[in-house]
Amino acid sequence: MNDSFFEFADDDTKAGFRCHTVELYNWGTFHNRVVSIPLEGHNGLLTGDIGSGKSTIVDAVTTLLVPSQKVAYNKAAGASFKERSLRSYVMGYYKSERSEGGFSAKPVPLREAGTTHTVILGRFRNEDYSQDVSLAQVFYQKESTGQPQRFFVVADTVLSIAENFSDFGSDLAHLKKRLKAMERVEVFDAFPEYGASFQRRFGL
Repeated sequence: MNDSFFEFADDDTKAGFRCHTVELYNWGTFHNRVVSIPLEGHNGLLTGDIGSGKSTIVDAVTTLLVPSQKVAYNKAAGASFKERSLRSYVMGYYKSERSEGGFSAKPVPLREAGTTHTVILGRFRNEDYSQDVSLAQVFYQKESTGQPQRFFVVADTVLSIAENFSDFGSDLAHLKKRLKAMERVEVFDAFPEYGASFQRRFGL
């Protein structure tokens, strides 16, 4: 990631829980690698050329914190309602190709359904109380149509994609089981329980 892509605002106020790090794996066009955004509790400003991934990052954070029925993707770029979706981000649609007859266009994915997973992870820290909370969502697109399957994670400790969401084989059930066995980690199958868990911690 270009050093000028993310700039810190000159504000050292860190009251309450502040976002320390955002990590993305296989989200949108951030493909087959972990992208880390080190906020370290500061306010920040996303900068970059058109198509560099600013809205993709904003939509990832929105997905992490907002119920799916309230998420409107790519609104930061003023896009139409149907231009992006959860499936397009998980599959990694990056262009459209015309059919042989030229009458319709089909999105082209970076990732094929059923072959990999997607992770969004955010680490939040309360400096005053030396408390860390990690939130994560794990997605799996089994078919090329329909919405991705997912589960949710809330942890009272520092998690990272490289250490905690990789090297589990091809079965997400193994990853889910491993996370459930960890101390200070909760795993949920639906947003309401997940949302209530992190909101309680953040005092929302």
